[in-house]
Amino acid sequence: MLENFYQTSLVEAGCDEAGRGCLAGSVFAAAVILPPDFHHPLLNDSKQMTERQRDMLRPVIEREAVAWAVAEVTAERIDEINILKASFEGMNRAVEMLRVRPEFLAIDGNRFYPASGLPYKCIVKGDGKYANIAAASVLAKTHRDEYMMRLHEEYPMYGWDSNKGYPTKKHRLAVREYGLSPYHRKTFNCDPAQLELF
Repeated sequence: MLENFYQTSLVEAGCDEAGRGCLAGSVFAAAVILPPDFHHPLLNDSKQMTERQRDMLRPVIEREAVAWAVAEVTAERIDEINILKASFEGMNRAVEMLRVRPEFLAIDGNRFYPASGLPYKCIVKGDGKYANIAAASVLAKTHRDEYMMRLHEEYPMYGWDSNKGYPTKKHRLAVREYGLSPYHRKTFNCDPAQLELF
C-alpha cells in the first residue's frame, strides 16, 4: 500500500512525467497535492496499471486532489534544451500552475532542478511508493495518451494509437517508410538511416 506523502510537516506536491523515452510527441508532467486521507485501491505506478484503470482514476484524482496541474513541453522545446531539462521544465511549470502553493516537492526519479527554490526530495521509483507521485504519474500518462490519440488522427501511419510514440518496431518501420513527422524529436535517434530494428 502506498504512503500518501514523503513527509508530513509541509504541504507536499508529488511530481512525475510521461513520455520521456518517446521518439515523438511532447513530454507531459504533473504535480498533485492530495488530501491527507486520500486512498484509492487502484492507485499505483501508472506503468503497473491498465489503461482502463488509469482512465477510471484520472477523474477521481482531478476531483479529490487539493490541487493538480499538468504541463506540456513540446518536441521542439525538447530538441532545443534536451529531454532531461524538458522533464524538469515540465514539472516546474506544473508546480507553478497549482492553485495551492506547495511547500515541498516529492519528485519521481534521481535528479531534479527546482526553478521555484522549494525544498524537494528525489525518490527513485517514487510512483510505486507515494500516492501523490503515483497520482501525478496517472495524470501525466493519461493527458499524454489523450494528446497522442489526437496526433494519431493526423498521422495514423505511425500507429501512435497503440505505441504512443515509443520506439516500437512498428513505429521504427513507419519512420523508415514515411520519414519523420513534425512531431518527431529530431535530436533523438529516429533518423531512418540510424534506426535499428529489433
